[in-house]
Amino acid sequence: MKLTIITAAALAGLLALPLAAQETETTEDGGDTLGLSTGTPEVGSTYLEAEFGDWEMRCVTAPEGQPDPCQLYQLLRDQDGNAVAEFNLFDVPNEGDLAAGATIVTPLDTLLTGQLRMAVDSAQPRVYPFSFCQPIGCFVRLGLTHGDLDAFRAGNVATIAIVPLPAPDQVVALGLSLTGFTAGFEALEAYNAEARVQMEALIGTPDTESTEATE
Repeated sequence: MKLTIITAAALAGLLALPLAAQETETTEDGGDTLGLSTGTPEVGSTYLEAEFGDWEMRCVTAPEGQPDPCQLYQLLRDQDGNAVAEFNLFDVPNEGDLAAGATIVTPLDTLLTGQLRMAVDSAQPRVYPFSFCQPIGCFVRLGLTHGDLDAFRAGNVATIAIVPLPAPDQVVALGLSLTGFTAGFEALEAYNAEARVQMEALIGTPDTESTEATE
């Protein structure tokens, strides 16, 4: 079987033919009727909303009419520059001393009983257990207090330590840069506050008159 080769000039001419034929077709309001779609974002796809220093605000495309949920994201690398883990942080409004949550995803060959340790600059590290594993990696779910966030704002780097399964006597240290965290978290809080207003508007409030009539 031989492949038929079409030159660039010929291809351009072929593509232009149907467009040229439709260029003269207009609607009553002056719009064209080419019938060309510009496409729509796929629901569930992730996109970059903004960058703040070493942090990214990533959002997930929600169904039409709903606000897209967003988180702060950073890829964690080892001393050799290899991508090892992911850090995703989200704000938690109106939960007492709990101000934010985070999910850390590590490789599957992480020793789970070794747990995960995180320390900001020279502070004493805190220990966090693994929650579960999936084909993409093992997950640690952190609850961050207002004090933890203050340490993030004032700090330079948070060191995250995990133990590799093939070498249980060793520790892999990963640096979580805190450059840009303050601006990023403020932007995330503002974005999510607006998103909650939109969701409340979508859900709506009960009809007071109907409720009173029912009572």
